[in-house]
Amino acid sequence: MTIFPTSLTFLLIGLATIYISGFMLLRLLQNRLIFEPKSLVLATPAAFNLPYEEVWLSVPTSRNQTEKISGWWIPQTQPNAEVILFLHGASGNMAAQKKSCNLERVAKLYQLGFSVFMIDYRGYGNSQGRFPTEATVYEDAAIAWNYLTQEKSFAPEEIFIYGYSLGGAIAVNLCLQQPKAAGLIAESCFTCIEDMAQYRRKIQIFPLKLLVTQKFDFINKVKSLRIPVLFIHGMNDETVPATMSQKLFAAAPEPKKLLLLPNAGHNDLGEVDSDRYLAALQEFFPTAEGRVRSQERILTQLRSQESGVRS
Repeated sequence: MTIFPTSLTFLLIGLATIYISGFMLLRLLQNRLIFEPKSLVLATPAAFNLPYEEVWLSVPTSRNQTEKISGWWIPQTQPNAEVILFLHGASGNMAAQKKSCNLERVAKLYQLGFSVFMIDYRGYGNSQGRFPTEATVYEDAAIAWNYLTQEKSFAPEEIFIYGYSLGGAIAVNLCLQQPKAAGLIAESCFTCIEDMAQYRRKIQIFPLKLLVTQKFDFINKVKSLRIPVLFIHGMNDETVPATMSQKLFAAAPEPKKLLLLPNAGHNDLGEVDSDRYLAALQEFFPTAEGRVRSQERILTQLRSQESGVRS
């Protein structure tokens, strides 16, 4: 009479053990589900007839060592050109394919008159380091920013930050650290990792609020943004639904713009509707620059008033 209850007890204990083990494994290794780095770089900016310099940036680690980040500096010929810091997504590297979507975007930005700096996060491409985490990619973006402001002597107001897909979550984090940046462009971006897990319906048997450690919480960070932002998304995006950019847009403070391209997917916006894509960028950049100049005028007026009061 006790065989069945005993067997049921062992079965329940076994299932609970499997459940808890799976939960802990996902907590420890979830960055392996988010990041998809590739080490082989198959193209350079030269493939798109862009002038470039190979850059290596040092990152101090907690183990008292130094790791190197690989980057490409793509300068304009005119000395007064502004710059875009380009942050790629979770998959591949700066150029994991000969016809690199990242380099295609960069070529269009260069066409608009900007110098561009792009990096591979540690663990991607030729960059050194272990498998990436949310913390390390944030550090890498900050190192890239410091290169532009310290090595290249750009003022923060001259630097736009462009984040594609996961790169948008990295970019908004950098924008909060650098509130004087000229503006943010967020292409094909998600709201947060928890929402992406719900969208893909793969791990809903677990309590996501307890499970997710790599949060990439774009939706909450964007609420504190104090610079102009342009959201761009393809309506046929099956990787990240366009509704997520709509939610980000709704949460962001002004000034902000949203461009939805009806026939574009996750990584082909610039190809499917190049004219509207470029037009949106061309419209956004002067708006953002005008805001910066307006702020500078206000600060100048305030300083003049303070000087008058003191005298």
